[in-house]
Amino acid sequence: MSLPAHFDLRDLIVESLDGIGGRPARLMLTVLGTVVGVAALVLTIGLGQTAGGQVASHFDTVAATHLEIAPQRSRGADGADHPASSFPPDAAARVAELAGAEAATLIGEVALGTASITAVPVHDPSQPEVTSPSLLAADGDLVGAVGAHVSQGRAFDSGHEARADRVVLLGAEAAQRLGIHSVTTQPSVFIGTHAYTVIGILDRTATQSRLLSAAIVPLTTARQDFGSVTADVLAVRISMGASSLVAHQAPIALDSSHPDTFVVAAASAAGDVPGEVQDDLALVFLAIGVITLLAGGFGIANVTLLSVSERQGEIGLRRALGATRRQIAAQFVLESLVVGLLGGIIGAAVGVFAVVAVAASRGWTPVLDLALTLGSAVLGGAIGLVAGAYPAARAALIEPTEALRATPGS
Repeated sequence: MSLPAHFDLRDLIVESLDGIGGRPARLMLTVLGTVVGVAALVLTIGLGQTAGGQVASHFDTVAATHLEIAPQRSRGADGADHPASSFPPDAAARVAELAGAEAATLIGEVALGTASITAVPVHDPSQPEVTSPSLLAADGDLVGAVGAHVSQGRAFDSGHEARADRVVLLGAEAAQRLGIHSVTTQPSVFIGTHAYTVIGILDRTATQSRLLSAAIVPLTTARQDFGSVTADVLAVRISMGASSLVAHQAPIALDSSHPDTFVVAAASAAGDVPGEVQDDLALVFLAIGVITLLAGGFGIANVTLLSVSERQGEIGLRRALGATRRQIAAQFVLESLVVGLLGGIIGAAVGVFAVVAVAASRGWTPVLDLALTLGSAVLGGAIGLVAGAYPAARAALIEPTEALRATPGS
């Protein structure tokens, strides 16, 4: 059914835009709720995608620049897995000299038995019980091989290893558990009955996350104080693109007669980003965005209802001049649609700008889904369309005579 000539589609659009722009302050407040809701949605999903891309890139980089070599294991007569071979004493030095290898370190766990690691020489019953950190032994370039960072002090070097010095490098979690927050005063920890000087604190690592909750001593020192210590992994940092070459040469360098007794695999990243927490936060922000968007829809509905009440005389006059109920309803639905769409477009733009700004501040590459951005802008229009349905129905039910009679001065 076509519109009457005296109130055609062009008139409908013009009158709707006049109704929207007649009160700029009210328009801004009405649009604000939709802007915040759409911006929150775009920001939440956009940052999630950007962070996800950054994490994937980090894992890819770690996998491409780190290898881990372990002895092949076989099931023994007792039903347990046992290593089929062991690393030679100079394993780290052999692999570090290979083309494409940049650093290597042997790492093994030290069995303490009934001994423990404490920050005091004697057990004080009045002090709360503290779980002892694990003890690891390493040689070679530990920090370089696992991509670690020493936040305080330094790591032990070849001199400490040659002399079997009683020095220890603490992971950040182990240092916190032992109550050691600084190494400037050269604090000591007691491993069994031996005092070890804390020379550094390790706060993050690209691989071998177990280092953060452990005390690490030179391999020679561990063997001197605790007897035989077997290294369980040889961690290697390699040049980009050299993984295949090093993976082929390393087992031969370790045992040219039986290279197949060693297994080479890409290192797994330590995972600095807590995925579960990130997902929970994304869900919270997404819920906030949806709630804000719904609040914006209610705001549009309330303002449109107020506009219907204020413009009863105008509605009655249009009805008297021949406008149908459908045309009156269409006018108010169109007003709500435009307000929602305007809020959606502005909100999507604000969300995109926020994602780009956060990514730039972190040195990340922003990841934005074009369909998401455009869809969010359209979502604002859909909210406005739904929010305007009831006020438009109310406006369409107004009778011309009642509206004109209720108008002041009529």
